[in-house]
Amino acid sequence: MKRDLSTAAKIKEAAKNVFLMKGFSGCSSREIANAAGENVALVNYYFRSKGKLFEQIFQSVMEESLSTMIVEFGSELPLREKMRIFIKHEYAFLKKHPEIPFFILNEMNREDGFVLDTKAIMSKISETGIFEELMAAQKEGTMREISLVGIITLIMSNCQFPFMAKNLMCQLLDLNKEEYPNNLDNHEQYVTDMLLDYFFITNTNK
Repeated sequence: MKRDLSTAAKIKEAAKNVFLMKGFSGCSSREIANAAGENVALVNYYFRSKGKLFEQIFQSVMEESLSTMIVEFGSELPLREKMRIFIKHEYAFLKKHPEIPFFILNEMNREDGFVLDTKAIMSKISETGIFEELMAAQKEGTMREISLVGIITLIMSNCQFPFMAKNLMCQLLDLNKEEYPNNLDNHEQYVTDMLLDYFFITNTNK
């Protein structure tokens, strides 16, 4: 039997939508097949199992969410500008895919949570030279001395939390859910200014 790549792609796209909405434990192979308009046997034929299909989807989602890092960090722009553009693109990605941060954390926090193979992803980021650039800037005194863990934690928490906490924020502040994304434009600027002013030594960068 010749494999139909269009059928496989259709199943994969349907699986991505179902997984993002319900998570790994919240759906079945049959539900994925129904969403793709295909027979459930084809899910196992093309992907062996729901678990194997999920691994592909999860890995692709992670790579998509980190792709901006690779593009921006590998450019010839000054480090401060790289960070500014990265934060801008992170917000643009989250506005387009607000469900992804919660999906990733939820799946990795399950008791039998998915273990991400980070070697390939981190290798691509490392190849941009960004880690050496950060260390050089700190050594030169143009950037505050802060660990890589600290940098990533500050960026992820400030950028992702507003999207993950949408329902909470709307209830606490009596905001309209449809209008809530408009408030994030101002928040993006606040976060950008705050992080850049914290990371970089003001006198040597302005």
